[in-house]
Amino acid sequence: MTTSPDAATNRIRSKSLWFDQIGDELRYRSPLTGNQDCDVAIVGAGFTGLWTAYYLSVNAPQLRVVVLESVTVGFGASGRNGGWAGGGIAGSSHRYAKRHGWEAVRRAVAESNSAVGEIGSVIRAEEIDCDYSQQGTLVAATSGPQAARLQSWFDDQRALGILGEGERLLSPDECGQFANVASTRAGFYTPYCAGIQPVRLVRGLAHAAERRGVTIFEDTRVTAIGPGCVDTTRGRIRARHVVRATESYTTLMPRQKRRYLPLTSLMVATAPLSPQQWSEIGMSKGMTVKDKHHLFFYAQRTSDDRLVIGGRGAPYSLRAPMAESRETNADVRDRLCRTIATNFPAAASVPVTHHWGGTLGVPRDWCMSVSMDRTGVATAGGYSGHGVVATNIAGRTLTDLILGHDTPLVRMPWVNHLSRSWEPEPIRYLASQAIVGITGSADVYEDRYDRSARRTSLIKPFLPPG
Repeated sequence: MTTSPDAATNRIRSKSLWFDQIGDELRYRSPLTGNQDCDVAIVGAGFTGLWTAYYLSVNAPQLRVVVLESVTVGFGASGRNGGWAGGGIAGSSHRYAKRHGWEAVRRAVAESNSAVGEIGSVIRAEEIDCDYSQQGTLVAATSGPQAARLQSWFDDQRALGILGEGERLLSPDECGQFANVASTRAGFYTPYCAGIQPVRLVRGLAHAAERRGVTIFEDTRVTAIGPGCVDTTRGRIRARHVVRATESYTTLMPRQKRRYLPLTSLMVATAPLSPQQWSEIGMSKGMTVKDKHHLFFYAQRTSDDRLVIGGRGAPYSLRAPMAESRETNADVRDRLCRTIATNFPAAASVPVTHHWGGTLGVPRDWCMSVSMDRTGVATAGGYSGHGVVATNIAGRTLTDLILGHDTPLVRMPWVNHLSRSWEPEPIRYLASQAIVGITGSADVYEDRYDRSARRTSLIKPFLPPG
C-alpha cells in the first residue's frame, strides 16, 4: 500500500468526521493492472461488498474473491453515515407481509435485531477497533403529535407480535435514564442498536477479509457488469459469480438511473463536550437517540465525547442527482444546529467542527432486496437508511446464495424482492422535493400548534405502507 497524494487524502478526510479521525492511517491500495480470473468478483468496497467478501472467505476459503472499488474502501455511505448499527427491517413490514405473511415479517425483524450482535461478534473475533458499544436507542417524542405516532406504532407492533425482548414504551421520567431530550412527552427504548465508528469498521473488515485471502483493488472504476465478467478502466475480471454492491451509486450505471431515489442524509459533529455538559445531556458513550419528527434527527455520543447528529432534507439536482455539492447543504446544516440547541441545550454553544453527507438508495416501495439470477450475477441494496445492519444480513445472504446453501437467510422476504422503478424525471425529482418540503412544513406546524398535520397525506403515494 502506498500513501495517497495530499490532495486525494484531504478529499477523502473531508468526507466525514469518521474519515478525519483515522488520520495517517488512510492509505490507498493498488489498482487493478490488466486482466484477471477469479471465482467471485465484487463491485463496491462498502459494507455490502466487504461483508460478502468476508463471509465468503470464512465459509469457502478456497474461493478466489476480488473486490473492485473506484476510490477507496468505505468512500460511499459506509464511511459517511451516523455511526448506528441498529435493528429493524429495511423496508415496509406491510409490503413484505402482503407477499409473504406476518410470520415471515416476524422472522425478518428478529434476524435484523440479532444482526446487531452478529456484527459485534465479528468485531471481537477480528479485533476491529471501531468503538462498538451496544447501548440501544431512545426514541423521544417531543410533541403531542409525535407521542401519538409513537403510541400508534407501538400498539401496531405489539399486536403483530413484532416487538423484541426488552423493547418498551417509556414515560418522560424513564427517558431520562438514557438521555435528557428537551420537552420529551414520551419515549421508546430498544436495546438493538450499537454505536460504531463506521470507517474503522469498514476498513477493519477489509483488513480481515484480506488476511483470509481476499484481494481488494482501489482506484479501479468499473465500466460494465455482466454475466461472468466485470470491465474496468484498468482491465477485465472474469468470474463465475459477479456481485453488484453499489447501492445508491447504481443509479449512475446504464439503464439503472430509476432503480433508486438517491436521498442524502447529512451530519454535523460538535467539538468534544465537557463532562458537565454530558452530565446535563445524560447520554453514555455509544448511546443513540432519535425523535419522531417526520424529518427526524438521529444522534449519538462518540468515544471522544462529541455530539454527532444527522437528518435528511438535502435537495438533489435534476441534472446531477449524485452531485457532491449536496453533501454540505447549508440549510440542512443550519437545521441540525438548531436541532442541537432545541433538544440538547447544554451543547448549544459548542462549535460544530465537521459537516458531511452521504447518499442512500431508496427503492420505489422502500424495501431492500438481495438476489442472484441464473447467470450468477448477484445484487443487494435499497436499504433506505438501515444499511449498517442490512448490509451484514445481505453479505451473509449473498454468501449462501453463491455457495448454494439452503438456510433461513435465503428465505427472508427481501430475497429476490422486486421493486418497480421510480417514475422518470422530472416526476422522481418532484416527488423527492415534495417529500422533503411537505414533511418539513408538517414538522413546523406540529411544533407550533401541537396538532397533527394532515398534509403528509399528500405524499402518501411516495411513502412505504406502514
